[in-house]
Amino acid sequence: MTSTLPAMKCVSATFKNQEKLQEAVQRLLDRGIPKDKISIIGRNFQTEARITGFLTKKDVILDGLTTGALYGALFGSVLSLLTGVGVLFIPFIGTVVAAGPLAAALLGATSGALYGSLGAGLGSVLMSFGMPQDKAAIYQTRVQAGEFLLVVEVEEDKAGQIFLLLQGLGAEELATTDMQIPCITEDCLSPEMKADLSEEAQKEFVQSYNEALQESPEPTNALLKAWEKIKQLFNRDDRGIFSQRK
Repeated sequence: MTSTLPAMKCVSATFKNQEKLQEAVQRLLDRGIPKDKISIIGRNFQTEARITGFLTKKDVILDGLTTGALYGALFGSVLSLLTGVGVLFIPFIGTVVAAGPLAAALLGATSGALYGSLGAGLGSVLMSFGMPQDKAAIYQTRVQAGEFLLVVEVEEDKAGQIFLLLQGLGAEELATTDMQIPCITEDCLSPEMKADLSEEAQKEFVQSYNEALQESPEPTNALLKAWEKIKQLFNRDDRGIFSQRK
């Protein structure tokens, strides 16, 4: 007999303050939801430590996902609970902090079409993943206003329970959708990533990413493994590009 993977749904909601978001994430983890299935994004995470030294845009884009502990310490304990933490700039919203699979997608493991959508704002990115247009527009407006977006990927038969849990915690704009993060192919790396990886490194990245995704359908882990592979195989050249094979 062949087994089939259970159908998945995304339950999404907004929270007006970081404390409620923290409580929601903790309750989800207590319910057994894997941290790699939880994504958050927001502008106003409270900083709990000073940044020492300097972080360049290249550092954030290429290395941000591997320093979740760093960003967790900088922006609050809620981020330390999750994986794939990074900082990025989104048009119409500004600089945001994101964690989880959504952060992984926004920070690079996206198709060229999705990267183009990012230029039109967060709402277009969510629509590219399958979020209904009206709800995607509301989420963009809410994040722009300083609220926090939470997205949880769960098995279809658990979606109702998670919806009610978040509702009971004061979440707003709740929705259950078929939003999902796609695989990537060699030709679909974002222009920003192509500028920082040689052609050889691009091929290695995509191969490693998709192999990891086959082993476990968790985009954040797949992205982390792909970056680890790149750093094992290549050094940066004098332009900061991963091109020099070790």
